[in-house]
Amino acid sequence: MGFFSDLKDDLSQAVNELMPEEGAEEEKQETVQSEAPISESKDDFNMDLSEMLDQMDVGLPAQEVEKDPIYAAPVSNVEIKAPSSKKLSDEVSVLTESMIINGNIATEGSLDVRGSIVGNVEALGKLNVTGAIQGNSQAAEVYAENAKITGDLRSEGSIKVGQSTVIIGNVFATSAVIAGAIKGDIDVRGPVILDASAIVMGNIKSKSVQINNGAVIEGMCSQCYAEVNPTSFFDELKKMK
Repeated sequence: MGFFSDLKDDLSQAVNELMPEEGAEEEKQETVQSEAPISESKDDFNMDLSEMLDQMDVGLPAQEVEKDPIYAAPVSNVEIKAPSSKKLSDEVSVLTESMIINGNIATEGSLDVRGSIVGNVEALGKLNVTGAIQGNSQAAEVYAENAKITGDLRSEGSIKVGQSTVIIGNVFATSAVIAGAIKGDIDVRGPVILDASAIVMGNIKSKSVQINNGAVIEGMCSQCYAEVNPTSFFDELKKMK
């Protein structure tokens, strides 16, 4: 019996050592009670954070979004409008005889050049030149009288080169009447008329050519835009034989 009693006492002592004392339990409860407000503050923080996220999801009102440039639409959603085509104007710009312009000139109307231009000229309307141009010129129609032009001359319609006009450059048009002097090639889709005072030093490509008595041409003349092709015409004659 003494053995079992001693074993019982040893087990009781071991259990008492493993179990916390009452004071320790009270201190633990006080610690838990003191930490309770901290847990409540964490819940409040989590609740505030969720509310903030909800507010961010809702977004700003439409009016504030329009006012704030930060909330502007992305670049990919912005519509890019194609540039509007230029419209012909009825205005006529006049460059007087005493004026000298160094630089390019462009107008949506017509242009009357009586002075001097060192630069390219572009006009949607008519180009009337009685002065001097050093540069390429382009217009719907071109009329040059007693003019000095150094550069290519291009017209969507007709070109009229009057007497005492000197052009050093190529000429492109749909029709041409030449009474002055041209040093350059002439490329015209329609008819070309060379007046008696015309002097051309260059090749001529056209649909038809009228050469008046007295005109001087130094170059080749080809009616490559004519309806009849001479090469194919003679090839067919050979086949018939």
